This record gives sequence, structure tokens and C-alpha cells, in this order.
Amino acid sequence: MNRHDKSFTGAPRVVRAAALADADLEPAPLDPAQVVSGTPEVRHLELASGTDLAVGVWQHGSGVSTDTEADEVFVVLGGSATIEVEGGPVLDVGPGDVVLMPGGACTVWTVHETLRKVYVVRP
Repeated sequence: MNRHDKSFTGAPRVVRAAALADADLEPAPLDPAQVVSGTPEVRHLELASGTDLAVGVWQHGSGVSTDTEADEVFVVLGGSATIEVEGGPVLDVGPGDVVLMPGGACTVWTVHETLRKVYVVRP
């Protein structure tokens, strides 16, 4: 990221992401074609974005869905899930885990308990 890109963040701040109420996150419904089973509710809060990076909080309720990933690093704040990466590993994730996900990876997310993460993604 360009150090002079002020669109990423205007001022230092703390976001207590693990303590945010669900209502503080905007609904971000999945495309019905992504839902494998259940009725997972997805919510999102964008914290900052710039030309090279985006940072936010993402939450996925219990259920199973598919996704095609972007280059991303995320930290699980709460909940648990199993992420199956096509042609790759099966990742069991929970609070405190740091996950590195390559762009283009096709995944199946089985969320056992509502998963909340903070992510940094390269669009």
C-alpha cells in the first residue's frame, strides 16, 4: 500500500471487533448458489479500504457455503469452522487462529458455531 494513501485510514483508532453486537454489522446475504446447507446469516463491517488493501469484520452463522477466495489473512475472533480447500488441506479454525488464504482458492465453509473474523484482503 502507498504510505501516502489516506483513503485507507484517516486516524488511529481501536475497534473492539470481538465485542461488536451483531446489529453493528451490516447484513451481507450470500448468493443462494453459494449455500450448500442450512440458512447461514452473513454479516460484515468494513473498517478501512484503500487501493491495495481492505480490512473488516466478517461473520458467518451456522451452515455450509462455498466461496472463491481473495488473497487474505484473517484472525478468528470467535466460533468454529472447517474450511475445505479444493485440491488442498482441510482447515479446522477457531478463536485465535491466523489463516492465510490464497486468491482463487475454491472453498467449502462448514460453520459449526457462528464464526467471526477480522480480515485483511488484497482486492
